[in-house]
Amino acid sequence: MRSERVLRGTSAIVGVAESDLGEVGPGFTALDLTEQAAGRALDDAGLTISDVDAVFSHSAFYSMPTVTLAERMGIRPRYSDSTAMGGSSFVAHLRHAVAAIDAGLCEVALIAYGSNQRSASGGHVSSGSNHIPSYETPFGPRLPVSAYALAAARHMHEFGTTREALAEVAVAARRWAQLNPSAFERSELTVDDVLGSRMVSTPLTVRDCCLVTDGGGAVVVTSTERARDLPRPPVFYLGGAEAHWHSSISQLPDLTVTAASETGARAFDLAGLRPSDVDVVELYDAFTINTVLFLEDLGFCLKGEGGAFVDKGGIAPGGHLPVNTNGGGLSYGHPGMYGIFTLIESVRQLRGEAGDRQVLDAHVALAHGNGGMFSSQVTVLLGDESTL
Repeated sequence: MRSERVLRGTSAIVGVAESDLGEVGPGFTALDLTEQAAGRALDDAGLTISDVDAVFSHSAFYSMPTVTLAERMGIRPRYSDSTAMGGSSFVAHLRHAVAAIDAGLCEVALIAYGSNQRSASGGHVSSGSNHIPSYETPFGPRLPVSAYALAAARHMHEFGTTREALAEVAVAARRWAQLNPSAFERSELTVDDVLGSRMVSTPLTVRDCCLVTDGGGAVVVTSTERARDLPRPPVFYLGGAEAHWHSSISQLPDLTVTAASETGARAFDLAGLRPSDVDVVELYDAFTINTVLFLEDLGFCLKGEGGAFVDKGGIAPGGHLPVNTNGGGLSYGHPGMYGIFTLIESVRQLRGEAGDRQVLDAHVALAHGNGGMFSSQVTVLLGDESTL
């Protein structure tokens, strides 16, 4: 069997962009924002709609997302992928696009997402209705937050992780957001503010939870050969992995260990890298416990040491590891599904385009997506020219 290692460096991200963000108002649909982001990403790449021959998307707002988006934009793709794994889908789409390009199934892949969640509903919109009865239903969980609260409570019980440590995650995200003009929340935030805010699902307060915003994002991928002829510095795919162990949180055997422990190890192996080689980390931080668990599972610290790792500004600007440098889902924005924004920020950091939040000498980035109730996990490693 042909090894997946051959994909290292064969494709690159050549364009990224967001749509209008925050609260765009009732005049924009989710599809409008998806198209807007896609058009801007193609402009960023120096390509046009006629160059695109593959479309990747997932949506909770309209059916047949790739078919719908392609019709709207006038694309007639020869390859289409609407893999749906929740918020991690778009990171998985990158891995699928790289494989498709290497196989000759397409040449220019567009990955796009958009949501008007805040303007349309002001509340939670799931990435798909669950028509299968769950053993959890009689207990009336408030999903998804109750699932993540269970994990947080277990981590606190098993490892002595404190509420203050979880709050440090939210504070670090806000400090990065204060350096990002596009971030939705940029006001001052302290540990005491997080601890004293409204309880949503014990032990998580509202400041432990992601924002609800509008927004879209898009990523353009092509072969390394073609990428070098385009205007932006290519950001190369070095390795990636995806896994899912469960759907319902009650089926996760250990609430303190996610499938990121599998995807991280595989991605690093395929990329020929270690956690110590990573300069910037972009994680799906739907809740503060996500960041703690993913840092452990991806190998940046030992299991149970995530609380100490993030303490005292460890992942904030000036800390020992730059994490969620755009402000993350906790402060930058969270339009229903966040995964594509981990890719966009990784690319901007590796291209040196992040402005005041730019990480110096950033050559390797890790982007990690999460879907469902810690259900699907996808990890990719990206690098600049120096990593090939």
